Amino acid sequence: MPFLSVVPRQILVAIVLLFAVIAVGTCGYMGIEGWTPFDSLYMTITTITTVGGGEPAPLSLAGRCWTLIVIVLGVGAATYTFLALGEYVLEGQLGTDVGKRRMQARVRALSEHFVLCGYGRVGREIAREFTAENVRFVVIDLKADSLEAATRAGYLTVAGNASDVDVLREAGIDRARGLITATDVDADNVYVTLSARVLRPDIFIVARGNQAGSHAKLRLAGANRIISPYDIGGKRMASLAMRPTAVDFIDTILEAGNTDLLLEDLTIPPDSRWAGKTLAALIGPANEAMVLALKRNNIMTFRPPGDTTLEIGDEIVAAGPRDSIRALEERL
Repeated sequence: MPFLSVVPRQILVAIVLLFAVIAVGTCGYMGIEGWTPFDSLYMTITTITTVGGGEPAPLSLAGRCWTLIVIVLGVGAATYTFLALGEYVLEGQLGTDVGKRRMQARVRALSEHFVLCGYGRVGREIAREFTAENVRFVVIDLKADSLEAATRAGYLTVAGNASDVDVLREAGIDRARGLITATDVDADNVYVTLSARVLRPDIFIVARGNQAGSHAKLRLAGANRIISPYDIGGKRMASLAMRPTAVDFIDTILEAGNTDLLLEDLTIPPDSRWAGKTLAALIGPANEAMVLALKRNNIMTFRPPGDTTLEIGDEIVAAGPRDSIRALEERL
């Protein structure tokens, strides 16, 4: 039952104990006084709750002794149960557990999403970019403050160590489109990559590498791409100093909020009807999208000719107006 799955064990024990006392008390009255089940239950409930209401029939000496036992056990069990429930509700644990259960249900409903491991400075920027692009993702982090910040931002979260295969399964790695591990510790990124690669040999993994020596380890662990924030930052600063207009152009077409021009990569999926047809047929004469490159077997061809025959797994880099790019995606 969904309710029982979020109730702490202490409360479940208290409720079971209370019902056990009621059942034993009812059976006792039936056996000692020979009352009907309803009369016995009525007597037990009124005795435990100290409400009173009169006995269904005069009690024998054995019945009065049994009533004393029911009072001691029943009142104690009822008091313990109500105190446990009150503490559970007043401390806000009920809302927390229900919210956690709701979060887990939303994560289980995800598919073709990204698993983002680590919600530090880099992870937060990744989450903002995903949100701007309307990309579905779930955040995994071990730190309570990071999880709280991600939850406040409206992101789906899973608490735990991302290198734990059970945590990755909870985040839906079996249904995920890709995984990004962006923790501050290189060793953690290596372990996360290894765990993810074991669970999903085909998943696309982008890993953060802070130290140069960690890149080889991440590559051996199974990372498809390795990014160093420091290298990227240095290269970007140098590029801005030497080619500011070119960098501004790239930023424009990569900006999530840009409505005039969009840069996108597309893949020819398995069993695609476009396999065996030409690139020009896919683009169409009326489409304003421009194919900048085609990647096949890890070989990049810039500005491929229109008569290029498409194959399963080809990756196309196209630029153009947003409507044209989205129309191209729909055709695929």
